[in-house]
Amino acid sequence: MTEQDHCVSEGASVTVRDLSFSYKSAEGRVDAIQGITFSIEKGDIYTIIGPSASGKSTLLYILAGLLPFASGEALINGEKPQPGRRATSLILQNYGLLPWKTVWQNVVLGMEIRRLPSSEIHARGEKILLEMGIAGTAKRYPAELSGGQQQRVAIARSLATEPDLLLMDEPFSSLDAYSRESMQEFLQEIQSRRGLTVILVTHGIEEAAFLGRKIIVFAGHPGFVRRIFDNPPAGAPEYRKNDAFFHLCTELRGAMELNREAGKIF
Repeated sequence: MTEQDHCVSEGASVTVRDLSFSYKSAEGRVDAIQGITFSIEKGDIYTIIGPSASGKSTLLYILAGLLPFASGEALINGEKPQPGRRATSLILQNYGLLPWKTVWQNVVLGMEIRRLPSSEIHARGEKILLEMGIAGTAKRYPAELSGGQQQRVAIARSLATEPDLLLMDEPFSSLDAYSRESMQEFLQEIQSRRGLTVILVTHGIEEAAFLGRKIIVFAGHPGFVRRIFDNPPAGAPEYRKNDAFFHLCTELRGAMELNREAGKIF
């Protein structure tokens, strides 16, 4: 097995069946999601779009093993999500970088927590920084980086632990339009190269359409799946300029308009 083969993942299969989740608040019990059902094949990328408070982030936290659920089923490679599952990585909207640590220290943090041998940490760290195109920033701190660079650091830290499932919660929302599209293309390249299974939550219709081979439209509160769109051309370099892309975006807007007509707030 070559070094390049070693970093290629088979991805993780994800199965969600009739999943519901509720939590307690000062006002009483709150239903966050209700009856969510979908499945993802290994090495695929799905995007989730929908109104605020429809449970999109809640679903990611359940799959990351951070929230327990009592109703329905959620499985990763046939097993219930567990906190600390080593092959699952979660990237949040604010990147989650530690401001007092350098780029290098942020990237290798997960490997250090898992007590990998120092030689392996060093080899993986150097390799991932090169792959992400940020080797020259290793000694800088997050505040000294652009938004796009910070996002690459966050992805590098996640990939350094060699996950098979990458969960992303509005990862590019704080970037300008050009940087956002650049990072979308970069993610698609990394996902394809590594064979990762990716679930990405977004509010951007064009982002969902460009990245998701399937696009799950959430609605309501509690959230439910209004529709799932198939999108085989997702990620193709010229897809944004294709008539099929514009047609899909129009369909997605139509599905989102149903939410507005039902009185949902975005």
